[in-house]
Amino acid sequence: MTLFYGMPVVLVLITRFFRAADYVGQDNDDVMRLVQVRDLLNGQGWYDLVQLRLGLEGGTQMHWSRLIDLPIAGLISLFRPVFEPGSAEVLALAIWPIFLAIPLLVAMGLAGRRISGTQCMHFCFVLTAFFVVTGNRFLGGAIDHHNVQLVLAAAMAAMLVDMQYRVRSYALAGAAAALAIAIGAETTPLVAIVCAIVALQWAHLGRDVARATIAFGFSLAATLSVMFFLTVPPYLYRAVTCDNLSIAFYSLALVGGAVLAASAAFASGRGKPTRFGALAASACCVLMVALVVAPQCLGNPLAGLDPLLVELWLDNVTEAQSFSTVLAQQPETIGTYYFCGAFASLVCAWRIWQGDRVRLHLILFALVASNLAIALVQVRAMVFSNLLAILPLSLLLVDLRTRSQGGSRGVGASLAYVLVLILSVPTVWAVGGTLASNGLAALETRQVSNTQRCLTPSALSDIEGLPPSTIVGPSDIGASILRYTNHHVLAAPYHRNADGMLMELKIGLAPLFNAKAMLSKLHDPILAFCANDFQTDMIAKREPQGLYGQLAAGSVPDFLTPLPVSPRSSILLYALKP
Repeated sequence: MTLFYGMPVVLVLITRFFRAADYVGQDNDDVMRLVQVRDLLNGQGWYDLVQLRLGLEGGTQMHWSRLIDLPIAGLISLFRPVFEPGSAEVLALAIWPIFLAIPLLVAMGLAGRRISGTQCMHFCFVLTAFFVVTGNRFLGGAIDHHNVQLVLAAAMAAMLVDMQYRVRSYALAGAAAALAIAIGAETTPLVAIVCAIVALQWAHLGRDVARATIAFGFSLAATLSVMFFLTVPPYLYRAVTCDNLSIAFYSLALVGGAVLAASAAFASGRGKPTRFGALAASACCVLMVALVVAPQCLGNPLAGLDPLLVELWLDNVTEAQSFSTVLAQQPETIGTYYFCGAFASLVCAWRIWQGDRVRLHLILFALVASNLAIALVQVRAMVFSNLLAILPLSLLLVDLRTRSQGGSRGVGASLAYVLVLILSVPTVWAVGGTLASNGLAALETRQVSNTQRCLTPSALSDIEGLPPSTIVGPSDIGASILRYTNHHVLAAPYHRNADGMLMELKIGLAPLFNAKAMLSKLHDPILAFCANDFQTDMIAKREPQGLYGQLAAGSVPDFLTPLPVSPRSSILLYALKP
């Protein structure tokens, strides 16, 4: 059955890949992931995640896991003996994300079958297929870790809705939770919700779920232990970082999994008050570990960013924006981002109120509503709420379809069935929002990113032809310069590169004398000025007398030497005079 739905999905994804302008995804993260994979293939150590060509002297310690680099690098190495190096890279970048659509369909289909049988499974397959082919997470070239995180989220959901509480299901849920933490910190809140679901379920049901709870706790602790020692270098064992797998998350998961498994092993036969008491004691243990080992991780890991960097960079990153910002700046996207998650949460709440399969809907409500709540703070979580919303909405569609077959009395249910089916696809809201905001012509207008506006082929050719140097330019083009050239770049849009980004902003804002002094501290800098870049335009308007403001006005300071560029280049290049 998975092949019945999977083959058309794969064919659509392959078709979209062949029609794409580039074999690498449009997201900067896809580009930077390719740079990281190339470095691994060129001999950089497994534990060495320093991007030596990014940021200030010494490079930038990246926070991405090698667990994603490994399969991509493995595919490239597999194809190299048969194909040219460039073709091997293209094939690997196409196959990896498209392949991941299959395990996503498997997990969602399994969840649907466990929820309400074969019919619900089909609805899950259909809605998941639309989710995949209309989004960008599983397109060829989308090699960042978000697609793997979605597969793991679906796997955790499929295991938790096993109402027979099989040991195997909960062991797999624990392993998926550990892998999610190891791959990226974005899913840490979801993993915390999954752990809370398992723990509260045990406290309520006791002996009936004891073996499953033990399996979850042990699997979580054991799998994350393996991932910690496999991916964290020994000299960082004691280093506390809040944006990737470190002793912070490892200690919390190890202690949490161990005390949960121990509680289930020794207190399952006791009364409910005793079990909840044991659960409270376990929670206190985890909280104490957090306060001792990593108190800084209890807050926002980006709270320490410089206010200037927040204003000119973070506040303009779409995936980091809140609901209020999206409503004010992009109201046409509200339905796409939030409707399915909100609707699914309301459906779950209504079912719980009606006493309909309460345990199941409590689990689904916790999974969907928690991600929706996170999306209200940072819109990046909306993709998880949209995916997990498929499960309660598929169950609703099953019930509406059954009622619609009741003759004349089922007319209302038939209309509701069709309406829910249509509105359960986020793309419907995307099209509707675009039409409502800009009219039909907007659908035909291709959005162009800063990178595409500034890094035309002629501009890249001009930069690549220069002797190796440090490129000072907007952060949005940094990853692409690393991909296409051998240059060092000062700024790329990653919070670990905060010092480099901040220095680039200050250079653009500074009066000419100060800008010259800051540029002089860099090794053979080349200033790449792109007036079309959104951030550069902000800087120029904010400080007209600053360096970028003067260059935007056509006034070149005497300490800069214009370099020859192609007539169609979108970037002006300047060297610092000796």
